[in-house]
Amino acid sequence: MVSDEQRRVLDPEQDAAALKALTHPLRIRLLGLLRQDGPATASELAVKTGESSASTSYHLRVLAKYDFVAEAAHRDGRERRWQAVHSVTSWNNRAMTASPDSRAFVNFSRRRQIEHLEASVDRHEADIAEGRLGEEWLEPSGLVDLMPRLTPQAAGELWEVFHRTLDELAARDEGDPRAEQVVLVMAALPLAARVEGEEGEAP
Repeated sequence: MVSDEQRRVLDPEQDAAALKALTHPLRIRLLGLLRQDGPATASELAVKTGESSASTSYHLRVLAKYDFVAEAAHRDGRERRWQAVHSVTSWNNRAMTASPDSRAFVNFSRRRQIEHLEASVDRHEADIAEGRLGEEWLEPSGLVDLMPRLTPQAAGELWEVFHRTLDELAARDEGDPRAEQVVLVMAALPLAARVEGEEGEAP
């Protein structure tokens, strides 16, 4: 369950500089790695990303400037360790239409989420193939591609039900030794009906 303390809600006016800081591919990747794998040093993150430790260190300091990451407890006194301040970054879609920059940030973030999904599919398949996940995970794993017809109200209710159910299940499974980290990506993207003669094809 994601508490208010674990959620960073971005405001396009008050957080304009922070939004700009997050529109860097390496910074968003570093933040995602810290959230997914826990605290790490710039050197450890450099190995995971294929970047130099000087580069990861610089971008971590930028993330820290805007309160996305902070120093974590050190294993020793030799190198600084970093941790994500929040587990989730969110925003109000309507508010994000306020400026071209905030709209660009939403578009950028959605595409980074797609990249994260692709990387997660690769990692999941490797974990299954190499025996890091047991057979009990075969049936409940997967992707689904549905195209229901919904009203805006129904789509909003779907998000509410999803988050409420997820919170309930995560709270129930907290501390269960069988639990594993599960990547969930949910999309609700309404598509306007195609008008005859328009470019593009409907699916």
